[in-house]
Amino acid sequence: MKALVYHGPGKRTWEDKARPTVEKPTDAIVKIARTTICGTDLHILKGDVRAVAAGRILGHEGVGVVAAVGAAVSGFKAGDRVLISCITSCGTCEACRKGMYSHCAKGGGWILGNLIDGTQAEYVRIPFADTSLYHVPKGSDEDALVMLSDILPTGFECGVLKGQVKPGDTVAVIGAGPVGLAVLMTAQFYSPAEIIVVDLDDNRLKAAKALGATKTVNSGDGKAAEAVRALTAGRGVDVAIEAVGIPATFEMCQDIVAAGGFIANVGVHGTSVELKLERLWSRNITITTRLVDTVSIPMLLASVASGRLQPRQLITHEFALEEFMKAYDVFGNAAREKALKVIVRAV
Repeated sequence: MKALVYHGPGKRTWEDKARPTVEKPTDAIVKIARTTICGTDLHILKGDVRAVAAGRILGHEGVGVVAAVGAAVSGFKAGDRVLISCITSCGTCEACRKGMYSHCAKGGGWILGNLIDGTQAEYVRIPFADTSLYHVPKGSDEDALVMLSDILPTGFECGVLKGQVKPGDTVAVIGAGPVGLAVLMTAQFYSPAEIIVVDLDDNRLKAAKALGATKTVNSGDGKAAEAVRALTAGRGVDVAIEAVGIPATFEMCQDIVAAGGFIANVGVHGTSVELKLERLWSRNITITTRLVDTVSIPMLLASVASGRLQPRQLITHEFALEEFMKAYDVFGNAAREKALKVIVRAV
């Protein structure tokens, strides 16, 4: 089969790999119908995720058709159309029983495209299939559902829920990439009074406005923190959500959060950041971190089915599976290409 393979920082190829087979009774083999590229994949290519070994097939998002199942799989059969969770969960360990699937103690967690081969291929092996796959409702927009593999639960769980967004809050989302826009979309479930989106890219800020941002700030002049404080009459924001993963954006969150507020980190950080504890210690600030658990996928599926959530709005580019290298070129140059999420289709 063909697959997108990582060969060390800055090196990726589209090459032949062996088709996966059932290795354990709880496995399923899924033929990929649609997948995408995540900002985390770009972090891997930069060398930020050191656990990823050369030779690994990347990708942790997708919709497909079950091709085979192990003897212990009871909830799925060959021919079922499924949504793949970016997080694999055994469903029985202590962490999984707490809903903390990202820390599954029996070999789950974020393993696809990280510790085992991922979804940017014609086929993928899914361990713990019964608790790591979801049936695709009939008639669903499968392109849109790919957004539920990762970015929407990530934005919602790591940003909105950890930031404890409430009705009437003023929220700042730092970073208007796909995950930041997912935060913006799902924060609106809780009716905040203001959602201020900050980014360097005017095209992404325009997209944020279309998706519900009440105000936008271009951070290109280096004065975004001052601009956000001015928009809040100097008070700061109730919730500052970091959705980039670099020191400057985490620092901005510290500079704009109001007393009693929340800083919710969503971004993948590859280097250390400075914690301004000498200023924050007395301000009743809560700082949170989280790896997505995907426990919200069933709720998000229902929200998409009802029309309340419309993730198709995040898709800007479409490619065939054999165009994967081109898809990476586009997604990796998002500002130039005006790219948000790309869809790569096999069928």
